[in-house]
Amino acid sequence: MSQTLLIFDLDGTLIDSRSDLATAVNLVRCHYGLPPLIPEAVGRYVGDGIRNLVKRSLEGAHADLDEAVGLQRKFYSEHMHDVTTLYPGVESGLRELHGRGFTLAAASNKQASFCERILEHFKIRALFSHVAGDGNSPDLKPHPGMFLDIMKRVGATASGTWAIGDNHTDLEAARRAGIRSVFMTYGFGVTGAEKPDRLFSSFGELVAMFTE
Repeated sequence: MSQTLLIFDLDGTLIDSRSDLATAVNLVRCHYGLPPLIPEAVGRYVGDGIRNLVKRSLEGAHADLDEAVGLQRKFYSEHMHDVTTLYPGVESGLRELHGRGFTLAAASNKQASFCERILEHFKIRALFSHVAGDGNSPDLKPHPGMFLDIMKRVGATASGTWAIGDNHTDLEAARRAGIRSVFMTYGFGVTGAEKPDRLFSSFGELVAMFTE
């Protein structure tokens, strides 16, 4: 399987970013005089891009959405890796996959520049052939455009591509792109009505599927 392309989601799949996302969300809420939300609640709002995250976190409040999105970007930029961590086994697993010749890419609905900064922070950016996100991709998940664009860039076929994520948006985008999917159960999201091809509870199990 050495020619396989593996496209990874970021939040909830490679990184546990709930606390830092919650910090930014709660700074926005504080700006509008609202009480804080717990990280678990914020985690349930993640997966459909920053605008939906902010809209959900301010539901019922009288706030200008465009202004609030701008504040969220500012605050998250200032706190994006205060306490964010890689999930167990991610760094070693990615290095093993890369070393065995797999092509790795990242595809997130997070702002692309933030994705780049986070991967650089954890010193794993060089493992990825391409990093797609809001700002450098034609569409956000669950639209398949992000996956199709990555496949075109790296010359991958649908039969040789897998999408790995923790949310129904990842799974739907994979299905619509005609590629196989893996759902990681430790993340923030849910499968919804989607049916992944494989389901794992640890990153090590995923790596083992491709290397053993």
